[in-house]
Amino acid sequence: MTKDVIALTPKMPDTGALLAALHAGGPELGLTATDDGAVLQLRTADGRPLVSVEAPLLVHTAGEAERLLGSRAEAPAPPYWWTETRASTAVPAAESLAGSVCGRLTMLLGGTTWPPEAGHTARVTASDDGARPPAAPGPLQPVVDVLTDSTAVVLADRPVVPLTAWLSDVLRTTARSDRAFHLVTPPHVRLTLPLRTALGGTPNRWVVQDPAGGYHDGLSGVRLAWRDGTFAPLGTEAADAFTSRVTPAGHRQLTVSFRTVHAPDADLELGGALEAACRHLTGAPPAGWGTAEPVNLPWSRRQVTEAARDRAPAPAHLVVIGAPERPAIATHRVTRTTAGVAEDTTLTLGFAAPDEVPLDALEALAGKLVAEHGLTTMLTTLRRARADLTLPPHLEPPPLPVAFTLGARDVRIIGLTHARRPPLALRPRQLGPATAPALHYPFGDGTEAEAWTALQVLSDHLKAGSPA
Repeated sequence: MTKDVIALTPKMPDTGALLAALHAGGPELGLTATDDGAVLQLRTADGRPLVSVEAPLLVHTAGEAERLLGSRAEAPAPPYWWTETRASTAVPAAESLAGSVCGRLTMLLGGTTWPPEAGHTARVTASDDGARPPAAPGPLQPVVDVLTDSTAVVLADRPVVPLTAWLSDVLRTTARSDRAFHLVTPPHVRLTLPLRTALGGTPNRWVVQDPAGGYHDGLSGVRLAWRDGTFAPLGTEAADAFTSRVTPAGHRQLTVSFRTVHAPDADLELGGALEAACRHLTGAPPAGWGTAEPVNLPWSRRQVTEAARDRAPAPAHLVVIGAPERPAIATHRVTRTTAGVAEDTTLTLGFAAPDEVPLDALEALAGKLVAEHGLTTMLTTLRRARADLTLPPHLEPPPLPVAFTLGARDVRIIGLTHARRPPLALRPRQLGPATAPALHYPFGDGTEAEAWTALQVLSDHLKAGSPA
């Protein structure tokens, strides 16, 4: 069920190259574009969508093709152009047509296609032997595989499903139409962490087709069935396919979630706390950033700041990655608040062995963010999960708290005496100057489930000290 075909080319697919590639189906096919020109559509004579061609993306960051497409991807040296096509499942010839579009691009511009066997240059005739999609007017109809009154369904089969610009648009449009979004995949498919975050919770779902038949939720494991135009739970029991597979024993993911707040100064440059955390924990700054995946832009705090200002007063949602040799990925949200400009960051790092996790560096990191970047809160957790930072459709243990840091402003509001004396065996460590201290609360090494109870006790204690 491969529906996505990608051309990776060292030269830009200009208008002439794109038109030559789009003639893979012959001149009788209709060609339309979105209002902003970001997506081209090849359609049958009666208007059915066959292939969507995304606007080519210039990728500057090393390792993105391998991260998202697997070891079979052979991308040119960065920077290179990433042109993604998506074939409709309603017409059998659509997948071959997508392969011909990408094959013609690589013939003209060099580079490779993914999957390697998909690329060719033959002309493809779109016959009428495919099932016609039901008439469902509206903005979602050209880009989803199934659309009902309650749910938009997208089918995907690639090693890793990322948060592409196209999927981001589908998620936004689905939410605006008061529908659920259901992503359906085979059991070998994994998600990136940014896509997992964007999916959120109910009513959206990751639906996994069980090899033994039936479906289950890729996050909870609960069995599902297609009923009344949506995937609905069949009881509360998890599917065997969800519980029978395990993550490699030594793999770990360390997640540092923190908020920083700054005065809205004209000279403010964003991304400083994220860069500091990445340098402190990996030894290098972020490698790249973007608004979706693949992450295509080289890391630049100036450009991150400009992007956030362009979106203001709406929030800016960004994806940031580390260098390929040290897996790291972050979701970064910039918002205007009554207190100033807030940056909410969730940075996750992958490790192949428990002894690689830099637990002893966390207190120093908290101190640096407090002293230099306006830290308000930071929660660090550790979990047994894949070192490559992808999410498989099987059970992984939940994260366990390692440490929590409370910034100086909240310590002042709650009261230093109260904040320093939670009803726990642990004692916080003071960070920053004595006149405006922050507090760092260590919970352990991320192996004790009781740490969640301790975090809840601490949270209740701090709330009790806050003004009503």
